[in-house]
Amino acid sequence: MSDSIDYGKLMHRAMRSLIQDVLSAVSENGLPGQHHFFITFDTMHGEVRMADWLRERYPSEMTVVMQNWFDALQVTDEGFSVTLNFGDAPENLYVPYDAIKTFVDPSVEFGLRFESHDDDEAELAELPVAPPELDRASERAEDKDENPKAEIVSLDSFRK
Repeated sequence: MSDSIDYGKLMHRAMRSLIQDVLSAVSENGLPGQHHFFITFDTMHGEVRMADWLRERYPSEMTVVMQNWFDALQVTDEGFSVTLNFGDAPENLYVPYDAIKTFVDPSVEFGLRFESHDDDEAELAELPVAPPELDRASERAEDKDENPKAEIVSLDSFRK
């Protein structure tokens, strides 16, 4: 038994479970209201499946948008597959949860960001807290006193 609790690992698992729950609900009922997702993932992850031409175009990471048109969303305990339209070319993708770097729903200013344990602390300090579109949306909302600032959860504080 370990002499410490790995809170970072537990948080990653909980956040990935949240993504699974959200995607499962969407696969059963569709996207409610104005909800939509920006999902950025590591295209170099060994279990990602995507067309060769997409991998050539996005050799390290890719952001997909699930909003107006997507098809065949299937959610498992390990990841999800979905067919998306890339310039009138429907392509199926499989993304394991471990490959996800960010999951953002800008309609409610919610986002999750996963960072690898291998990242250098100096590099992490330079990363923005939220994607630029969330920062701008949050600033507009704060000016109007409508919505709270986006809640981005980072796990750096839990790491040793």
